[in-house]
Amino acid sequence: MSGSLRNSSAHVFVDDLNAPHLGADDEHHLAKVLRLRDGEIVSCSDGTGNWRLAEWSRGVLVVGTSEAPGIHHEPRPAYEIAVAFVPVKGDRPEWTVQKLTELGVDRIVPLLPTRRAIVKWSGERLDKQLDKWRRVAREAAMQSRRTRLPAIEEFASLSDVCARPGAAVADPDGGELGESPRLVVIGPEGGFDPGEVRHDVPRVSLGDTILRAETATLVAATLLGHLRAAATPRSTTGHQRHG
Repeated sequence: MSGSLRNSSAHVFVDDLNAPHLGADDEHHLAKVLRLRDGEIVSCSDGTGNWRLAEWSRGVLVVGTSEAPGIHHEPRPAYEIAVAFVPVKGDRPEWTVQKLTELGVDRIVPLLPTRRAIVKWSGERLDKQLDKWRRVAREAAMQSRRTRLPAIEEFASLSDVCARPGAAVADPDGGELGESPRLVVIGPEGGFDPGEVRHDVPRVSLGDTILRAETATLVAATLLGHLRAAATPRSTTGHQRHG
């Protein structure tokens, strides 16, 4: 991550980097919550890897100054990583989405209820949860200075997700997480029923201990991110273009 991103006073997502306009919620956050002062630097991104710096001045973002000269592009990583999970009770799914975003996961895939799932959402409840999680992911991406927003996918069936290329199911008796798996599937508390996952789907271990479902998602994301970082050339850095 660029030092200028790390050092900005705040990070926001905007539609147009050449004329960054803040929505009401973001403007309130910068002005009333963070209490930015004129001249402070804010990093702005369009959510697809493009970003630039802007100066905060009287409640608006100003670009094209000596402190905020041009647009940068953050190259895509070597490949995308994803985590699929069965929602559990309470606010833990929201916390899971927040932390997966901070850890750099590209795709977050919520699973429809499996046999041992306690949460049995359906219908409008699914759409409401997705809306909430997408807001949570956006806020977490701002906090962690991401330049690409993660995709919070629609709810999917376990069988469909396991059929994706690179998918593997977390299992205490599985093998090491090597370079092939790029999507790790996490079951509910108590795991999946025998026979619920096809025998030919790879199983991967996340360690020697039995993890809570939400903890397993974070371990999977950390391991996937570590493997990807090792496969990404260190010389890959953002470049600047004027606009």
